[in-house]
Amino acid sequence: MDRSFVIAQISDLHLDGSGRLLATVEALVDSLRERMADFADVPDRILLITGDLVNDPTPRALDEALAVIASLRQTGLFTDIQAVAGNHDVKRPSQRAGRHDAYDYLHLPRTSKSVYYRQAGLDLVLLDSNSASLTTLASGGVDERAYQALVTHSARLSVELAGSTGSAGRTDYAEPAENLVRVLALHHHPLPQATGEGKRFLGVPDEPLMYLAAPATFLEAATSLNVNLILHGHRHVEGLTRYSIPDPRTTRSGVEDFWRTIYVLSCPSSTGQGGDDAGFNIIHFSPRPQAGGYRFAITRYSRPRDEGTFRPLDSNLPGGLITLPAGRDFSRDPAIQSAIDIASCASLKRDQVPALVRQLLSRRAFYDDGGQSWADSLYTYLVTAHAWSDLKGRFARSGPGPEVEALAAARALLRQLIGQSADVLGIDRATLDELRANRLINRDDVLRRWPRLPREGIDIEERLRQRLQWLRELDRQAGALGLALGLGGKMPPKTPP
Repeated sequence: MDRSFVIAQISDLHLDGSGRLLATVEALVDSLRERMADFADVPDRILLITGDLVNDPTPRALDEALAVIASLRQTGLFTDIQAVAGNHDVKRPSQRAGRHDAYDYLHLPRTSKSVYYRQAGLDLVLLDSNSASLTTLASGGVDERAYQALVTHSARLSVELAGSTGSAGRTDYAEPAENLVRVLALHHHPLPQATGEGKRFLGVPDEPLMYLAAPATFLEAATSLNVNLILHGHRHVEGLTRYSIPDPRTTRSGVEDFWRTIYVLSCPSSTGQGGDDAGFNIIHFSPRPQAGGYRFAITRYSRPRDEGTFRPLDSNLPGGLITLPAGRDFSRDPAIQSAIDIASCASLKRDQVPALVRQLLSRRAFYDDGGQSWADSLYTYLVTAHAWSDLKGRFARSGPGPEVEALAAARALLRQLIGQSADVLGIDRATLDELRANRLINRDDVLRRWPRLPREGIDIEERLRQRLQWLRELDRQAGALGLALGLGGKMPPKTPP
């Protein structure tokens, strides 16, 4: 299955506990229900609320927010609901009399939180930006503590959420962190907006006072995290910006890979507070039809002040749809997809095994293909072996003896193929043991670390004959599972790498 997800972004509800906005919320839910109908088959459908759920964190307002969230959950439109705190959800200590702690009451992250959606390969990073934005709005002064707080946030995000070894909660990634689609959500807009000028606060332009205190630090942190999309609210205006930053790891200029692209999408108040137009966003990440690669398909909906229905904001575009290329290839290795499918089952039924085996073995490295490098083949055999071990472990609990034995024999052949490829590349035993143990091995890392050509003194023709012999034996084991794959022979057309 191709990786895909949908995020419905709403923001700045400003519920006050009086019930006066419930009819507006009901109209919003009706529109969401209509717009989400096209995505009923998408496995991950996430409702994201980017702050200011309440206008003031009084008990009545917070109870109303909880009731609204519960009603949204009961619609069945979404598989998950996440939210971050806005400045109205949090009051300064001198203003807390008669108010609750919205973080605890609404279960909002106090600093940062990473939510991983395994099927989609999505890492949704939720960031509390309240301590990192300018707070002395009237005078326009910079709060030094707020500035330092953002520096701290950015540094911590870079370390904790970049998928580094030992980071809390990162062992559940099903693939290397570099392969994730990373979306960052916060309340305040991180950088100046092209559409942000014109509003005033206490008689002065409010744009310079509204974004984060250290936008450059924030952008650097987002870049280090491989963030693809930033979603925010706060200003009650729509906005979409693309930032392209040179990638320091790229060795060539003048190519698309030289640039790291981040899209920043704003959401207006979804209940039209302050006399503003109401709005929400639908973001669909999916393969690009016919063009290859992946895309963000964004539809922005707006409800003018004097109308009761939400309509596409970008009506000049076909279907009101903004299509943005994801910027790099997010195609998931078939072995990783198989591992995800296997992990979703407590045990495997007999009729499930052939389809998984076919997905794992119907790849270029398992055929007589002179164009495949030894490093590419090594990577394929390694990730296949990891998924194969999961497959055998699940099936061994209930599968027939001969078929379990065929899986065990195939696993032994995979080990031989791995060992041979490593030997041809000159990889020592200790390093090979590390590679075997790394379930999140990255193909690009393998190709960078070892030369594509075999080491000197190797009889390549003899090694190729031995590899084809093992592949044909692997084909016989697949035949015991009812498959005719022709492994070790001519490669079928359109075989995945």
